[in-house]
Amino acid sequence: QVQLVESGGNLVRTGGSLRLSCAASGSNVSIRTMGWYRQAPGKQRELVATITPTDDTNYADSVKGRFTISRDNAKLTTYLQMNSLKPEDTAVYYCRYDSRYWGQGTQVTVSS
Repeated sequence: QVQLVESGGNLVRTGGSLRLSCAASGSNVSIRTMGWYRQAPGKQRELVATITPTDDTNYADSVKGRFTISRDNAKLTTYLQMNSLKPEDTAVYYCRYDSRYWGQGTQVTVSS
């Protein structure tokens, strides 16, 4: 099993920044693709960004140039640096590990 613990969600004003963290642990944890997804009220969960074990990254068009995904393999942790936040970025952000495991989610609220 794999456990994912997210942190860093908060209330921030438009134009502000936040850094989300997701730490993986468990008996089956190894270096795999990790990603961030988000779900706004009344909407489907959507991809934000992913990062492979070789640091190849992929971003949703809506966050390109504002968000940066990174990872620390020694800590089995992935980060999402979010800059120039907009009200439409408001959502619960979920970490995903190896396309199978999900974190519990962390709330990001951007006020206008």
